Amino acid sequence: MSTGVPRIGAVVLTMNDRPDEFPKAMDSLLAQQGVDLDVVVVGNGCDPAQVSPGVKTVALPENVGIPEGRNIGARAVDGDLLFFFDNDAVLPDSDALARLAAALLQEPGLAYAQPRIADSDTGITLRRWVPRLRAGDPTRPGIVTVMAEGVVMIRRSAFDAAGGWPGHFFLFHEGIDLAWRLWDHGGTGRYLPDIVVHHPATSPARHERFYRLNARNRVWLARRSLPAPLIPLNLAAFALLTLWRFRDRAALRATAAGFREGLRGGHGRRAPMSWRTVARLTRAGRPPIV
Repeated sequence: MSTGVPRIGAVVLTMNDRPDEFPKAMDSLLAQQGVDLDVVVVGNGCDPAQVSPGVKTVALPENVGIPEGRNIGARAVDGDLLFFFDNDAVLPDSDALARLAAALLQEPGLAYAQPRIADSDTGITLRRWVPRLRAGDPTRPGIVTVMAEGVVMIRRSAFDAAGGWPGHFFLFHEGIDLAWRLWDHGGTGRYLPDIVVHHPATSPARHERFYRLNARNRVWLARRSLPAPLIPLNLAAFALLTLWRFRDRAALRATAAGFREGLRGGHGRRAPMSWRTVARLTRAGRPPIV
């Protein structure tokens, strides 16, 4: 029976390692108004703790990584829209999900909607949270071709058509992979900075395997999704940017190891985007080379 409000399946991952942040995240999610929520908490290698009554749980015997954990969660919830939510984020406004859903429902060609992420203490939006190249003004809305995957709403039909998250990536760049596939199926993405989500400004380099997985997955991303002539251009751009950004020798060694690992294979089934999609991405401001 329809309730007249959008039905949203919300997916949250946990490893039971954020006993302070997780309850705040869940309270803000369950406080959302104007939507019909079906929420699941996926325990990545654990039995989820601190879960509110009425919330579904899935306990995985081992940590399968963030993208595959999200895929499993998506299969466990109902809804025409999917909302993926980091367990240390907070929705400060109770109408955030209703506004994201309205944007998707009002624009049939829109595959995903991205709110603005801001640090919970300073209010600053990091450049890596802005899903476009020209990230100097994080308050400028518009069409985007990638996503900050930790807080994003996606149309279920588009998510399923694109094949979901690349589960074998484990961590890093799964958002670019999915966004490219959503675009290749004819969808677009929109950045809505007036809708704000709070998230601590932690560095991805805090993960022990950051540099290796970051490089490996960049290679996998190119080899899975790009037309063959663009693969060397994409990887050359990545290598040059890496040499420019990183000065630490250990980081460079780990990056080189990940690059070699990616070249050896493991990227999965190759399904290059069409040249039409390349043109669409380029017109939208982000050619799939950088």
